[in-house]
Amino acid sequence: MAWTNLMIQTSADSAEKITDYLIELGAISASIQDKNLNQNNEEIIFGEPHDGPQQYWKENTISALFEENIEVDKIKKELENFLNHKIEAIISKIEDQDWVKTSQDQFNPICIRDKLWIIPTWHSQELKNGINLILDPGLAFGTGSHPTTHLCIEWLIDNVKKNNQILDYGCGSGILAIAAKKIGCKSALGVDIDPQALIASKDNAKLNNVNIEFIESSEPIEIKADLIVANILSSALSVLAPVLASYCRPGGIIALSGILETQEKKIKVIYQEWFDIIGVTKREGWVCISAVRRNN
Repeated sequence: MAWTNLMIQTSADSAEKITDYLIELGAISASIQDKNLNQNNEEIIFGEPHDGPQQYWKENTISALFEENIEVDKIKKELENFLNHKIEAIISKIEDQDWVKTSQDQFNPICIRDKLWIIPTWHSQELKNGINLILDPGLAFGTGSHPTTHLCIEWLIDNVKKNNQILDYGCGSGILAIAAKKIGCKSALGVDIDPQALIASKDNAKLNNVNIEFIESSEPIEIKADLIVANILSSALSVLAPVLASYCRPGGIIALSGILETQEKKIKVIYQEWFDIIGVTKREGWVCISAVRRNN
C-alpha cells in the first residue's frame, strides 16, 4: 500500500489552523517542522523564557499524509479557499514499509574522539575500543547526534577527573551526566525543568548501570560542583548565569553550549561577571564556551 504526502510551507501564525484543516479534509496525519531543520539557521524555540514557549517556527513545513487515491487537486483547492490565497504544494508518493526499522536506521552508533560510543539498543553493543553509552532516541533532547551534545561530550572527555562532582543543568535525556559517570567522575547530578526529561534520564541511567541523581530545577540544589555542563538555549543561559555561578566552586569549570556562533559574544559578556573564559570550541555553527569560576 502507498500513501500520498502533501507538503507546504507556511508562517507560524497559520501553521496550526492549516494542520487542523488538513485533518478535517481527511489527512491520516499532519506534522509541523522547522523549514530550516538540520541547517545552520535552524530555529530552536522550545523552552524559551518568555511568557510561554514559542509554539511554532517563523517558517514551517507542514507534511500531511493521505490515502493513495485522494484527489490532491481537490484538497489543494479546498485549502486555498480556506486560506483565501494560492498555495504551492509538493506532492509525493510514499511506499509502505517497515516504519520502525526505517526510523531506527536513521540512528547509528556515534563515535566521539575514538573514546566514547553512543549506541542505540538495536545495534551491537560489542564496541570494545572505548566507552559504550547505550541510548535510544526519545522525548527528551540528547541523542548524541546534535553538534552541541558532541561538543559537550568532548569537553567532558578533556576535563572529567575521578574526584569530580558534576552538575548537568538541563539534562534532557541524561546523556551528559551518564557520559561523565562512564568517563570516571565521582558523582553526577542532573537537573531539568521537564518531568518527562527526568523520567528519560533515570531510565537511561539504569540502562547504562550508572548511579546518578536527577531532580527538578525547582528543588534545592545544594552543591558546589567541580564541573558544570549546561547544554541549553542561549536565552536560558543568559537568565541563569548567576544561578549557575552559585552552583560552581571557585576554580571549578563550566561548559556552556546550545549557543550559535552569532550568540557567542553576548554569552561571554554575561558570564564574565563570574567566570574567566578559557576556551571555545565550534562545530557546524554551534559553540561550546569553557570558563573558570573566579573567587568572587
